[in-house]
Amino acid sequence: MNIIKLDAIDSTNSYIKKLSNEIAIESYTVVVANHQTKGRGQLGTSWLSEKGKNLTFSILIKFKDFKVQNQFYLSMAVSLGILASIKNGISSSLKIKWPNDILSVNNKVAGILIENILRGNFIKQSVIGVGLNVHQKVFPESIENVTSLKNISGNNYDMDELLRHLIKMIKFYVRYVEKKEFKTLKNLYINSLYNYNKPTMFKDKKGEIFLGKIIDISESGRLVVELENKKTCKFNLKEIKFASC
Repeated sequence: MNIIKLDAIDSTNSYIKKLSNEIAIESYTVVVANHQTKGRGQLGTSWLSEKGKNLTFSILIKFKDFKVQNQFYLSMAVSLGILASIKNGISSSLKIKWPNDILSVNNKVAGILIENILRGNFIKQSVIGVGLNVHQKVFPESIENVTSLKNISGNNYDMDELLRHLIKMIKFYVRYVEKKEFKTLKNLYINSLYNYNKPTMFKDKKGEIFLGKIIDISESGRLVVELENKKTCKFNLKEIKFASC
């Protein structure tokens, strides 16, 4: 495991992508920054983190035979790896909020950004950016529904040890992708999904609130929701969100 430590960088994802274009680096090379000045989330959102208090890192993973059509299984694997890694010592419920945020009750503790480098219909390599709130106790008022491991458990964490364990568990679940054990991976993901098969209030992109129930995830990663009239609809990211978080 090759870990590159930086004091400050705009984005660990951008750094590791640039590095991989310049030199040959091994799979599971990790870049971790004490401070990210331009951390990124899903669809251009920002990831704000207090310097030295949290883990912000990126992992480069290379694949030999991973089809683009199966890319959401990587998102499943990474979120399961993070969830498994941080569960120890935490009594409150931790779940995966579709597609790949980690929640404690209704509050976000970790986020993931995956950027794929393609070769034809195959993913050549993936850069996985992770932001995990560890010791930060107070967050800007502009950010709602967020928390940290410290706030949840009251524990202090050895950041290096936590990072190594996160990478170990991500690698464990990515093996399901490499072995094409997609059905098993999906079952594990569904069983860890926030509000799966429970009546839930959602908000669509028009701001309209409606009642529905998550019943599945499509092969492409869309959220399958059963409405009150028993009709099912599939939603992409940013087309739907939970009304409560």
